[in-house]
Amino acid sequence: MTVGLIQDIFEQPNSLRQLLANGWISVAEAARRIHGFRPEWVFIAARGTSDNAARYAQHLFGAYNRLGVGLASPSLFAAYGKPPNISRALTIGISQSGHSDDVVSILAEANRQGGLTLAFTNDATSPLAQTAALCIKLSALPERSPNPTMTYINQLMALAMLSVALERSTDRWDDLSLIPAQLERVCAQKATVAAAAQRLADKHCFAVVGQGFNYCTTWEVALKLGQTADVAAMPYSAADLLGGPLAIIEKDFPLIFVSPSGATQEQHEPLLRISRNQSALRVVISDQLAYLSAADIPLPLPPGTPEWLSPLIAVVPGQLLACHLAMARGLDPDVSRGGSLRNLANEPR
Repeated sequence: MTVGLIQDIFEQPNSLRQLLANGWISVAEAARRIHGFRPEWVFIAARGTSDNAARYAQHLFGAYNRLGVGLASPSLFAAYGKPPNISRALTIGISQSGHSDDVVSILAEANRQGGLTLAFTNDATSPLAQTAALCIKLSALPERSPNPTMTYINQLMALAMLSVALERSTDRWDDLSLIPAQLERVCAQKATVAAAAQRLADKHCFAVVGQGFNYCTTWEVALKLGQTADVAAMPYSAADLLGGPLAIIEKDFPLIFVSPSGATQEQHEPLLRISRNQSALRVVISDQLAYLSAADIPLPLPPGTPEWLSPLIAVVPGQLLACHLAMARGLDPDVSRGGSLRNLANEPR
């Protein structure tokens, strides 16, 4: 069987190369306009996978551009008709297709209030792109699977490019060019992930733990496991899991730790000890031998990726795991069960 999702995952390095080759002009123009507007903060409207890219932007723009980032609550606009004051915000809409009505409506309101609006989308002719004052085309290659991977990676890269352009940092710009080759090294471990999926095939509930820049990865891996493998996967920060539902950690319960090198990595150590003592099943995505050696199922990352770019690398083992776990459970990774359920929800009663 030719699996479109696996092909998409393996095309991600080329998809990024296309964005790096073609995206600089629009990124530079956006940075110029943003500097001129001098936003007080950033407000991001997105859904699903794009919302996880927005979580990356919270850490990225906060750490490197000193901008607070808020995520939009579409119900304030559509259901309650009480939008917040976003007149001094840079309002960003992130959408694969650019046809998400609620995201478009939030940018339209930002325009009405006199804010600056920016779209990240694959379609420069879409309603979102036409509504925004500025547009950065994601240049993702066409997706074969209904569960997007290339678009997500390109969203992260486009946000990273904008952050670098706003900071005017040549050092960080050089770091961006390293990522496609690092992605290829992760993809080369397909057999390791396939074996891990076989071991996890009978599990129906997972917890995914991440922190800092990779909090977005926690959410995206959990989403992909649910979309693709039909399992219940819960995203947690290490702090939230330690401070709350520790009772879920029991014998053979699978925890996926997203633990690349960085300032928050050591926060996983207490959970690794607790999960070992409870005989939980520990899956660790890391570039550090000490963390991989603590795993029941180690999924190595190549060394040398700066922490602020590690979400572009760390998500790939999770994507591959979701795909192989679906196949191990007898499911087709290229069929969107969620789409069928949405159709049922829209049928008249």
